[in-house]
Amino acid sequence: MTPDNLSLPEPALPTLQKLNATIPADLDVKAVAKAWFAAFTQSIEAGDAQSVAKLFVGDGYWRDMLALTWDFRTFSGVLKITQFLADRLGSVQPSAFALRDDAYLALQQPYPDLAWINLFFDFETPTGIASGIARLVPTANGEWKAHTVYTNLEDLKGFPERIGPLRDAAPNHIKWASERKKEVEFADKSPVVLIVGGGQSGLEVAARLKAFDVPTLIVEKNQRIGDNWRNRYDALCLHDPVWYDHMPYLPFPSTWPVYAPAAKLGNWLESYAETLELNVWTSSTVVKATQDGDLWRVHISRGDGSERTFTVKHVVFATGLGSNNGIFPKYPGMDSFLGQILHSSRHKSATDHLGKKVVVVGACTSAHDICADYYYHGVGIYSEGGLPTDIADRVTASFPHHFNVGLAQRSTKAIAELDKDLLDKLRARGFKVNFGTKGTGLFMLVWMKAGGYYLSSYTGTSQLIADGKIKVKAGGSLESFTETGLKFEDGSELPADVVIFATGLGDTRDHIRKVVDEDVFNRVKPVWGLDPEGELNGVWRDLGVKGLWLMLGNLALCRFHSKHVALQIKAMEEGVFGERYSTKFEI
Repeated sequence: MTPDNLSLPEPALPTLQKLNATIPADLDVKAVAKAWFAAFTQSIEAGDAQSVAKLFVGDGYWRDMLALTWDFRTFSGVLKITQFLADRLGSVQPSAFALRDDAYLALQQPYPDLAWINLFFDFETPTGIASGIARLVPTANGEWKAHTVYTNLEDLKGFPERIGPLRDAAPNHIKWASERKKEVEFADKSPVVLIVGGGQSGLEVAARLKAFDVPTLIVEKNQRIGDNWRNRYDALCLHDPVWYDHMPYLPFPSTWPVYAPAAKLGNWLESYAETLELNVWTSSTVVKATQDGDLWRVHISRGDGSERTFTVKHVVFATGLGSNNGIFPKYPGMDSFLGQILHSSRHKSATDHLGKKVVVVGACTSAHDICADYYYHGVGIYSEGGLPTDIADRVTASFPHHFNVGLAQRSTKAIAELDKDLLDKLRARGFKVNFGTKGTGLFMLVWMKAGGYYLSSYTGTSQLIADGKIKVKAGGSLESFTETGLKFEDGSELPADVVIFATGLGDTRDHIRKVVDEDVFNRVKPVWGLDPEGELNGVWRDLGVKGLWLMLGNLALCRFHSKHVALQIKAMEEGVFGERYSTKFEI
């Protein structure tokens, strides 16, 4: 499926031309924000959905994460916003609204024809403490109305995180080691939450749950925490910069490299688990998880040969995006090929194939990394100083995915202009480039496919291709294998000793399928990709089976959404979780 064939709405951006509006030279930003917010607060607290809706432009958005819906929802257009508010204001009863008079209350103009007043606010519900962001745009009659409102649950009333002044203040001179050992072993009790997988997603949600005083155990199959990064190919580095990747409670030090090598990140994760005193069983495997009413019976095989069965309330799968099974295309002649065929998930180092002719099938992140590794071994073939992380997370989340289509199209076009010379050289080498789903670059590919792109900022592999240092086989598609290489549909052949398929991974839900009963698995919702509202399927929210959760994503997504998962679990355990305001979609 080509990127342009993926279904995606293209809502118009609220440009000044579309709004038939201008920005007054004498604009008093704070006065406009305060006037709109006063009317907004009055209407909300009166439970008057119609009056609130009148404060929006017709094609506006309201995105909510747990605060008002106990779900992840995006309502687009005044009619849907009105219905949502009519359904929820009476039961949720938001109150205590307060406008933040800070540096983030400002006029923002990302493009000459696009401008809005950005404001932050805080409010409460009977059970929660929440925050919000609104963006106001000008209208033809001079009024400013909301184009986007975002609301987010921050904390639960009466159940704060045990951090800062609420941390453990009791001295512990001699009992700490023995108490930690007892806590980790769960010798005489079961955890409330069992997490399958000890990568960044498992560690971060475990850290959040520990801060909420919810007993939690991580079960990790590898010998050490961090081995999920150490054991991958040697050339792997993070493709996201350090200021985007900070983890909850323990950010990376200011000396940390911008792009961390995988092994270094693995060591950090191991120290993170130790420093935050997370309960981890390594060299252990969840063999079976059986739903028993509102509980789960989880059978674990440990590295020392012992076995344990726990009865827990929640099982969180934090096993990564994609399964352990690589997507392995089948071609005629593979059985007769005299060389080696492997998937990128099994590749370790270019030094394994010194002196060999290597062909990499695929053109996305892993393929680029592996090709660069071979080249450098002589084998042929968020900005720093920007917004604080907690603010940046919320600002990012406040843009509904569908609204972002127009912004992504503009930024992709601008980036393509800046990289025109490089892109032209890639095309000249036979490398096929595209601008992503409907011209949105990598933006929608991330949310809809979790792949299909490559960021060249740190490895420079694209430049190696442009310079002819990494060769590209252009022309016909791969048809079959021969004993000594590959044959293509155009009749050409390519000699090879090693063929690596960098063709993606299988269904993320395969990890769940292995350990739950078939009837339980059949109730598990699809994972990843956008639902009709533009929200991600399955992750960080209701997965379709009570007590079953999926926590995954890069470090930034895990940092932000690990708290959402922990808040839902904590609310359920304390009996304050409300009714989900959800909609079933045909997917």
